[in-house]
Amino acid sequence: LVQLVESGGGSVQSGGSLRLSCVVSGDTYSSYCLGWFRQAPGKEREGVAVIDSDGITRYTDSVKGRFTISQDNAKNTLYLQMNSLKPEDTAIYYCAYDLFAAHGSSWFLARSWAYWGQGTQVTVSS
Repeated sequence: LVQLVESGGGSVQSGGSLRLSCVVSGDTYSSYCLGWFRQAPGKEREGVAVIDSDGITRYTDSVKGRFTISQDNAKNTLYLQMNSLKPEDTAIYYCAYDLFAAHGSSWFLARSWAYWGQGTQVTVSS
């Protein structure tokens, strides 16, 4: 069993920045995948960015150049640095864990991931 706890959400104006954190604990493995997803009202949960234990990253097109995913292994923490935020980035952001999901062509699909955090709200006003 893996536990994920997100923090760092909030309200910012368009063009602002936020950094999300996700603390990972429990029965983790040395080879793993971590990801950030988001879900806006009335929409499906979508993949934003993922990283694997080798540090390989993948991003959805809409956030490339604005968001950066990273991890601090000593702190068992995943981060998402979000810059140049736009109103369309408004959503609940979730942290996810899986052994393999980031490696496949379906990495952006929520159903590919096994464990989830409770989510943190990000609101961007224009």
